[in-house]
Amino acid sequence: MTQPNPTHQLDHITLRGIRLHAVTETGCVDHLLNELDAGRGGWVITPNLDHMRRVETDREFKQMLDEADLVVADGTPLIWASRLQGTPLPQRVAGSSLVWSLAQAAAQKGRSLYLLGGDPGAADKAAEVLKKRYPDLQIVGTDCPQVGFDKNPAQIEELLQKVLDANPDIVYVGLGSPKQERLIRQVRVRLPHVWWLGVGISLSFIAGDVRRAPRWLQKLGLEWLHRLYQEPGRLAKRYLVHGLPFAARLLLGAALHKPKDTPQTKPGKPG
Repeated sequence: MTQPNPTHQLDHITLRGIRLHAVTETGCVDHLLNELDAGRGGWVITPNLDHMRRVETDREFKQMLDEADLVVADGTPLIWASRLQGTPLPQRVAGSSLVWSLAQAAAQKGRSLYLLGGDPGAADKAAEVLKKRYPDLQIVGTDCPQVGFDKNPAQIEELLQKVLDANPDIVYVGLGSPKQERLIRQVRVRLPHVWWLGVGISLSFIAGDVRRAPRWLQKLGLEWLHRLYQEPGRLAKRYLVHGLPFAARLLLGAALHKPKDTPQTKPGKPG
């Protein structure tokens, strides 16, 4: 018999009404594997600046963040804001890094992985790369659903049946946000023992189809500049028109409106 999910006991803070768990990347990986050992699955969301902005106008997305079992800050501005409001998160937990560290730990623990989504061919290429780096990793399936599948109940059921037949421990869902969160919300009840992670473009990063920013840019919180350089037509409005003004509001608001009380729990120690 499984025990009640203890995720609510994890240290967390609140930033602009969003609960963020105060864990490091290592702590996140350890938690997921411990939960699998206990027979429990769940849902991870790694919100970035765009996600935080979307919450202001998208009530459904806010509900999904509230429902997720583990919510960790992907965007560096979220880390800065947590410090400015006096509730510092220990570390950025980027989904594009977590896909590697979790795969490595899964290989060591004999846990299986399913790759879902990405551009055509990206999941298969990512599987090859991960298997080459972590030979003991069990990748039990890949799938790249057709564009528009999420509007077709029959195609969603077909997709889910493939995952059910593969019976993985962990599923990476790379469909972009909020499509990946909507799908996870819809299907996770059918596989409650599985951990679901929305990983955005990370399958293409793993496959090598899209290059991630150099580490020094990541540390400076300027990874978005690298993405903008790669896809200016698609990302200019998101980053320049919406992202920068919202980042300024986020940081200013965090500095001026510090919580009157202490955080719900003390931030966790870096792992």
